[in-house]
Amino acid sequence: MAVVLSNDNSKAGLQKLNDYLLTRSYITGYQASKDDMAVFTALTSALPSTYVNVTRWYDHISALLRSSGIMAEGEGVKVEATCSVSSAPGVAQQKAPVVDEDDDVDLFGEETEEEHPAAEARAAAVKASGKKKESGKSSVLLDVKPWDDETDMQKLEEAVRSVKMEGLLWGASKLVPVGYGIKKMQIMMAIVDDLVSVDSLIEDHLCTEPANEYIQSCDIVAFNKI
Repeated sequence: MAVVLSNDNSKAGLQKLNDYLLTRSYITGYQASKDDMAVFTALTSALPSTYVNVTRWYDHISALLRSSGIMAEGEGVKVEATCSVSSAPGVAQQKAPVVDEDDDVDLFGEETEEEHPAAEARAAAVKASGKKKESGKSSVLLDVKPWDDETDMQKLEEAVRSVKMEGLLWGASKLVPVGYGIKKMQIMMAIVDDLVSVDSLIEDHLCTEPANEYIQSCDIVAFNKI
């Protein structure tokens, strides 16, 4: 998908981005990526609080950047000198995708007659669901520590991801050196707040048998509302 942003710090631009993020957690895809970083750096940090969806997204990406939580590659957008974001030609030529006309989204252009009913329908669906949908999910970054340098980290990750429950979705992970040849695993997860307690997840599933054969302890590094 080619995402084109223009004049993103203007009142009209921020409103269009606010509408775009009404039913989305990220600029593209289902996890934070370099596309989010590109848009993040193009925006001013002094965002008016009236743009609640932009502010929510901006604060979330800011927290992920501080905790090194953005690991996905993204779908190929770049910030140009004119403060617009468009599909990178090199990426488009390499992937050579078959693109639908509806796949191009001009976030800050004029809304067409075809787009208007769809936007109204999305807004009505979110409004009907109430505030619960907006505040009922969280993104969590966990530190998972092994017993020693001989712990099989692949089996440790398998033990973590084997924990399945309603309202829990595991995301990207990476190994981080901590010293003396020992590495810890950092892993992202998205949870439905009403269904998943992170403390219970750690105490009752990750630090008990059989997972504790590989896992010594778990710590919450970042916890952000989606």
